[in-house]
Amino acid sequence: MTSHAWVREFSGAITVCDVHGAILEMNDRAAGMFKEQGGRALIGSNVLDCHPEPARTKLQRLLQTQQTNVYTIEKDGITKLIYQSPWYADGEYCGF
Repeated sequence: MTSHAWVREFSGAITVCDVHGAILEMNDRAAGMFKEQGGRALIGSNVLDCHPEPARTKLQRLLQTQQTNVYTIEKDGITKLIYQSPWYADGEYCGF
């Protein structure tokens, strides 16, 4: 997968996975956010392994049904927007 330059330095964390959950790409913000877990070394691992239950089962269902999931969380006093959405190439579902 080839990144566009703006994605690398985008201020939001972007992690891309395939239809099975294999991590394909992370931008700088995501790599920094998950530095303690390995950062870019997570590329190739499965995103499902990074989520505890019940989030793991929910993400697995999203991967299967290709549904978007949007919510907010608060962590360390900071509210974060989480946007999980399927991506497509030439109309073919490719992952999240």
